[in-house]
Amino acid sequence: MKNEIEENGFAVFNEIYSEEEIELFTSAIANADSSQPTFRKTNDLFAIRQFFKEIPAAIDIVFNDKLNALTGKLFGNDFFVVKSIYFDKPEVSNWFVAYHQDLTISVDKKVVLEDFGPWTVKQNQFAVQPPLYILENNFTIRIHLDNTNEENGALKVIPGSHLKGIYRPETIDWALEKETFCFVEKGGVMLMKPLLLHASNRTTNSSKRRVLHIECSNAELPVDLNWSEYAPIPGSFNKKR
Repeated sequence: MKNEIEENGFAVFNEIYSEEEIELFTSAIANADSSQPTFRKTNDLFAIRQFFKEIPAAIDIVFNDKLNALTGKLFGNDFFVVKSIYFDKPEVSNWFVAYHQDLTISVDKKVVLEDFGPWTVKQNQFAVQPPLYILENNFTIRIHLDNTNEENGALKVIPGSHLKGIYRPETIDWALEKETFCFVEKGGVMLMKPLLLHASNRTTNSSKRRVLHIECSNAELPVDLNWSEYAPIPGSFNKKR
């Protein structure tokens, strides 16, 4: 599986969470204070940005023994959380996402630094495109709370695209590339590299899709710049950078 992630940029692992753990997770979300600006709710999407800051109790549920053993074996034990977003795509959602790479990281402020940029800010959250080596080393955990397939917005990806640096979607050569859907069972996870080109379609089968998206890094940022959503992973030996 480590070779699969290195070559294809992703892998799927089912049966990471039990029904009881999923219930604990969804209860924590239901009891959260949704009046905060990091909560977004429309007919097409319910999202919670800075998820672990808003629901800190969830981190011990998310990082159970199975997930810790899996990520430790594949990536090592010196990583920490740097971004967390919860997505709930409702049954009637028309929300879709075009092909893209995850090219930015969330930081605490804007600092003029060589090889960092462009910068954006949204709801007092600074984001910047870092040097390529940081993105190449990071990994993403996508936890699925529902069975997910091509009819309810499962990710579709271009295997191996993470090995091609910055890959603009408008330059995709479909004569050479192929896409594949990432089916994940309820309680399963998808691990992926942020430079993997990925997208998702509208829901067509009246089934919801709930996913927690977690980005992890072990990179040391330059002096005066900090990860805005840093959170240690229970059981790991990482420390704040």
